[in-house]
Amino acid sequence: MTSAVRIGNCSGFYGDRHSAMREMLTGGDLDYLTGDYLAELTMLILARDRAKSPDRGYAKTFLTQLEECLGTALDNGVRIVANAGGLNPAGLATAVRALAERLGLDAKVAHVEGDDLVARAGELGFGAVTAATSGGGAATAATSGGGSPLAANAYLGAWGIVDCLKSGADVVVTGRVTDASVIVGPAAAHFGWARDDYDRLAGAVAAGHVIECGVQATGGNFAFFTEVPDLLHPGFPLAEIYDDGASVITKHPGTGGLVSVDTVTAQLLYEITGARYANPDVTVRMDSLELSPDGADRVRIDGVRGEPPPPTLKVSLNSIGGFRNAMTFVLTGLDIDAKADLVRRQLESGLTVKPAELEWTLARTDHDDADTEEAASALLHCVVRDPDPANVGRQFSSAAVELALASYPGFTTTAPPGDGQVYGVFSPGYVDATEVLQVAVHADGSRADIPAATETKVLEPVAPFALPEPMPFEDTQRVPLGRIAGARSGDKGGNANVGVWVRTTNQWRWLAHALTIDKLREMLPETADLKVTRHLLPNLRAVNFVIEGILGEGVAYQARFDPQAKGLGEWLRSRHIDIPESLL
Repeated sequence: MTSAVRIGNCSGFYGDRHSAMREMLTGGDLDYLTGDYLAELTMLILARDRAKSPDRGYAKTFLTQLEECLGTALDNGVRIVANAGGLNPAGLATAVRALAERLGLDAKVAHVEGDDLVARAGELGFGAVTAATSGGGAATAATSGGGSPLAANAYLGAWGIVDCLKSGADVVVTGRVTDASVIVGPAAAHFGWARDDYDRLAGAVAAGHVIECGVQATGGNFAFFTEVPDLLHPGFPLAEIYDDGASVITKHPGTGGLVSVDTVTAQLLYEITGARYANPDVTVRMDSLELSPDGADRVRIDGVRGEPPPPTLKVSLNSIGGFRNAMTFVLTGLDIDAKADLVRRQLESGLTVKPAELEWTLARTDHDDADTEEAASALLHCVVRDPDPANVGRQFSSAAVELALASYPGFTTTAPPGDGQVYGVFSPGYVDATEVLQVAVHADGSRADIPAATETKVLEPVAPFALPEPMPFEDTQRVPLGRIAGARSGDKGGNANVGVWVRTTNQWRWLAHALTIDKLREMLPETADLKVTRHLLPNLRAVNFVIEGILGEGVAYQARFDPQAKGLGEWLRSRHIDIPESLL
């Protein structure tokens, strides 16, 4: 078999462990080092940064990491690919060149651009994306015509990266490419893959999807975290990718954490939908891949099949939705519901101007006959939103505090009055791939246009999988689902996914029949009035649920207690369900 290309990852988000780049470059052999710095919320943060100065809009921490590590990477022949360019990849490339010159290093720096569509938002039908028009995270963008979004970025693929690497670049920075593309590009360039090598590309996307979130592949945020031998400082992951698209997920020797079939399964389920996982260069059949142990801290991914990509590219649209404020009242002891009702009526009647949105949530964190005051207390949250900051500023929060001596017994709040803060709104849009010109800008300044895919396939659901043979009836115990099942959840705009997997064939035979959409609604009452879709992934012994609208207008909108749905899977695992005793 052809020797593998070793591709490591040193960042799963903007703000990840700063020392990871150095650790990955000094901890073992690598051919490429990649970093994922972007997320839906990050794009909004960078857009506001760019609005202050056109020279900004990229992940500044990437530069500080390079200041320490660029010389080491060049000495070791490790090429770096990262999407840290955000909304200004050209600006970051210029800054990296300046850094290299200051350090006395000869580094060829290239970048990929073309994802930024904000100047064409009106032409492409992307109107203002606001809380009033974005449809609760609907699958199409708003077209209200009320102005342009603050940021509009198409998710590009890997071929601009490939072109930059083939031109000899030591460092390639991009804007909004898909998370896996920073891994797919080096693999495709290394092996000389063609654009229709769909199975190979799909295998690289699968490997990239596993390692792009950093230590989530090595035991971080893992349902069975008590089984991980050392989580004090888990090592970042790397993928050994082969010419046929197969890969082995591992980490540098001697580092903390764990790479197992379960940690890889958990990450494969992260932020996906069904059996078809669309990327700009290939659609991955998630139902085709097979996982197997390959030694200590090594998991092999085989059998991945790919199909032509869809004809459209997803577009990340971020706008300022308005202004937001919140107050939290502490309700202690007896008559919690009556206390909540009183302060709610008092505050609403005392507001001179009622905000456009006013939401109340009572978190019953109190316990009967509690042995501490905190354990005896519930939290009543009031959140307000409005286009006018005055309507959610001091007129709101001061009205709440003014009730201090005139409301329920034991009145207290968790914060003093304050002004409202800007909040963002995310909505996905879609654009024909031929409308987006991806450009590779080489170290010498020459430019190469990267054409859109010539072969595409409209994304459609796969035919329903046959359910496994059900478990025969037997005695059950009512226990938490997490006794036998792992879960991983996350956000995609206003939607959330919860992937649930089990470890044995018999557990799968039970799970596929027991954890239906109706059962999920029963276990997670917040989903009762929302659209929920269930997808089976038999090869992973997993079911994946997509819950539409549970996050409102996206992460920055902060529609719920857990705005990114990161704990949604753990809530589900904590809920009780009847499980056959033989499976426990």
